[in-house]
Amino acid sequence: MSAAFDPRLLARVAAQPYPLVFATISGAHLYGFPSPDSDYDLRGVHVLPLREVVGLEPPLETIEVSADDDGLEIDLVTHDLKKFIALMLKPNGYVLEQLYSPLVVHTTPVHDELKALGRGCITREHSRHYLGFAESRWRLLEKEQPWRVKPLLYLYRVLLTGIHLMRTGEVEANLVDLNAEYRLPYIDDLIARKRAGAERATVDDADHAFHAAEYARLEAELAAACAASALPAEPAGREELNELLIKVRLS
Repeated sequence: MSAAFDPRLLARVAAQPYPLVFATISGAHLYGFPSPDSDYDLRGVHVLPLREVVGLEPPLETIEVSADDDGLEIDLVTHDLKKFIALMLKPNGYVLEQLYSPLVVHTTPVHDELKALGRGCITREHSRHYLGFAESRWRLLEKEQPWRVKPLLYLYRVLLTGIHLMRTGEVEANLVDLNAEYRLPYIDDLIARKRAGAERATVDDADHAFHAAEYARLEAELAAACAASALPAEPAGREELNELLIKVRLS
């Protein structure tokens, strides 16, 4: 664990009932635009003991905890290693972002092995995850009155992460770092407003048409990046991930 993080985060991780492979920070802190009242989203992987896996009772594959730890709001979700590996083998960008998050609260050598094998799980099919996620974000945004800055930033973050993944094969979820490359002039202003204000900061009605056009443009850019991508169509490393799971479980 890193002493650089708030002790309340470290205490929450240490309190988990099963050994953790890793715990990383996701959400607004990972994306580069936390506001003063943003909670902390912790994501990770736990390892169930062999006794609980082979018994009659269904194993606790997912643990979810939402807590206020001395004024720090923490939302923690961990999956058992088997479930997480199964998600890695699907076109699920969210688990890749958790795996490769640079905000590492807890890590182990198995985390390093997962990251190495995870490279082979990145495929062109992940574009479907980001296209679908962006569409759902846009539909939710359209229903809001007034529009808030937060979901708009989530929309742009999803689109640029997907475009970057298709072009480079690299998982980058931080919108500040992404925009250093893609240079969308309105992003920095939106991020500054989100960081300085509360979760309910809003967008002027006059800007709706502009953001609708940008959403359509970036959605098309993501689809084009997928079509031109050199990434494989199917994940690799299933056997190696299976062997890793067996090794960890038996140990």
